[in-house]
Amino acid sequence: MPAAHDPYDAYRPLLSGCACGRHASASEHDRDGAIATLKARADDDQAYLTRYVEAAMVKALFPQDSVRRKFLQAVGAGTAISAIQAVLPIGAMQAMAQEPAALEKKDLKIGFIPITCATPLIMAHPLGFYRKNGLNVDVVKTAGWALIRDKMLNREYDATQMLSPMPLAISMGAGSTAEPMRVATIQNVNGQAITLAMKHKENRDPKNWKGFKFAVPFEFSMHNFLLRYYVAEHGLDPDRDIQIRVVPPAEMVANLRAGNIDGYLAPDPFNQRAVYDEVGFIHLLTRDLWEGHPCCTFATSEAFIKQHPNTFAALFRSVLTAAAMAEKPENRGLIAKVISPQAYLNQPEAVVTQVLTGRYADGLGKIQTVPQRIDFNPVPWQSMAVWIMTQMKRWGYVKGDVQYKQLAEQVFLLTDARAKMKELGMEAPAGGAYPKFKIMNKEFDPASPDAYVNSFAIRKTT
Repeated sequence: MPAAHDPYDAYRPLLSGCACGRHASASEHDRDGAIATLKARADDDQAYLTRYVEAAMVKALFPQDSVRRKFLQAVGAGTAISAIQAVLPIGAMQAMAQEPAALEKKDLKIGFIPITCATPLIMAHPLGFYRKNGLNVDVVKTAGWALIRDKMLNREYDATQMLSPMPLAISMGAGSTAEPMRVATIQNVNGQAITLAMKHKENRDPKNWKGFKFAVPFEFSMHNFLLRYYVAEHGLDPDRDIQIRVVPPAEMVANLRAGNIDGYLAPDPFNQRAVYDEVGFIHLLTRDLWEGHPCCTFATSEAFIKQHPNTFAALFRSVLTAAAMAEKPENRGLIAKVISPQAYLNQPEAVVTQVLTGRYADGLGKIQTVPQRIDFNPVPWQSMAVWIMTQMKRWGYVKGDVQYKQLAEQVFLLTDARAKMKELGMEAPAGGAYPKFKIMNKEFDPASPDAYVNSFAIRKTT
């Protein structure tokens, strides 16, 4: 008799199912518990928003702290709230902050690839953030990035997860018919790695990688551009000295196991899955190349936004709320329980937990602790868009003059992101739209993109 059915084991349920008897398995029980805890934390955040609105109104009534203090000391908080509500529409203001207008379209399809980069977009579904904003959203698991692009262009999806170069490429007509696209938020920063087959454990110097075969998930991806950048900085021409193949993320581990490729620069959880399956090791995290680099985005077409502005705003709020929760380290373990099952990532929870918490086995016998392995800062800085376009030009994906600034400001909706973050009571980033950053210690100045392209000795010149 299996141990799970031992009637004399005091610490196991008598029949299959969970301890409370309401779920088919212990894992479903744990997942529902995680959802309940995260919803409660989201409600706490909503309570914060309510208090934020009240605080803003009290600040407007009493701009001098000394006057406000004397008033509250004289009448008490309860009397003060009643008195203010008698003359100001606090309830209406709170409602406006949460739902400003009627929705043009409520039933939506949103595409996603089953990778941890999609965490905010996915978790907004089981946690009810779309429903809370009046939307009936079907999040549709999709096999690859070309399919995501085509379904978006064919209007089968209303909005979708996209690799951050994709909306720029589609807007320029690079690799597809031209369609103006817009990036509402960055889905994740960091979150990628270079994974190598176990046979290369003693061959960690990229200078020795001539003849290697690598996989990336899509040509217009940060994975492709960061891998090219990395090997070129070590003296290899990515178009001559190595092979780079496009392989769907879900097929990368199998190709590594079969010896069809030597490694990949890929999204998680497939780097950690290679370690879990003992077929590969993590050579480096991409945050070691560029700390805070963008990866996936939440995108839609300009046409959708023009036709459905209030629906777009509701989507924006849903995904931003999820991103704010995903940013907090204390939520990461619970989120792993929620998004690991078959309906979403279909991966072992232990693998997803290692990615999201940043405490992981590296496949080389060590346990690493890197909390910033993946993060969910949603701000679409326009300097990021300019860098992506420099790499498209460097490697010949676009030719001729590129309107860097014009395209960056059309596609990456930084102003809208800041406004929606303020609306939700989140801390919106200050400063200009074009902060500089360093990649492998080389500074990128977004004011001089063509000079940056021409500064590299290894680039495509024909």
